[in-house]
Amino acid sequence: MEEKISVIKAIFQAATIEQLPELISAYEGDERSGVVNLIHAAKKRMEAYEKECRRTEIMKKYEYEYEACGYICGIDEVGRGPLAGPVVAGAVILPKNCDILYLNDSKQLSEKKREELYDIIMEKAVSVGLGYSSPERIDEINILQATYEAMREAISKLDPAPDILLNDAVTIPKVNIRQVPIIKGDAKSISIAAASIVAKVTRDRMMVDYDSIFPEYGFAGNKGYGSAAHIEALKKYGPTPIHRRSFIGNFVTV
Repeated sequence: MEEKISVIKAIFQAATIEQLPELISAYEGDERSGVVNLIHAAKKRMEAYEKECRRTEIMKKYEYEYEACGYICGIDEVGRGPLAGPVVAGAVILPKNCDILYLNDSKQLSEKKREELYDIIMEKAVSVGLGYSSPERIDEINILQATYEAMREAISKLDPAPDILLNDAVTIPKVNIRQVPIIKGDAKSISIAAASIVAKVTRDRMMVDYDSIFPEYGFAGNKGYGSAAHIEALKKYGPTPIHRRSFIGNFVTV
């Protein structure tokens, strides 16, 4: 008696990528259109997986280049542009021969994918450090210096300490560790991409929390960036304690 297509579908859906070749081989003789479609979908899934493996391998270029240096740390920040909330820096040391796929510039990933990768990074990383600069600090020393400060804090929280830093575009002052600034590094290095994701998820969660305190401004959706609705609320209700006074002068009197 032939297996029901619904049963075969459940088997394919539950299969890992490593199990798919054997399943394809086992069911290739079944000419029912439903099974043919399942096999076609499985082959497409394998092709997508292999493509992602190749892409990730390319993103390990700098990790391979500097692996003899010791612990490699990727650095990135999130939140330089918003009108409200902190800037958050992430510092991540990934293990050698890291097998995490789908690492990329956090802006290129869906919120769901970032959340998934955040958990994987936190589980597999050798070390993760986070640094913060408050809106008050941003106003006091300017956004660039506040970003550097958050990055230094993130680095200081790493254990073990890194031997080399891969930075997204910048060179961080007052850091006595070798630095390699990489333009668009969050799309070129798995370490920087991991730092980008950790920083982004951390900051987004903070802004969702702030949304429950200041619901008029839509922080859960706009994350503090200057959306039309956010600016309208700012004009109507005035600034909150988490607004950056040095950023909002075009919209309200501060």
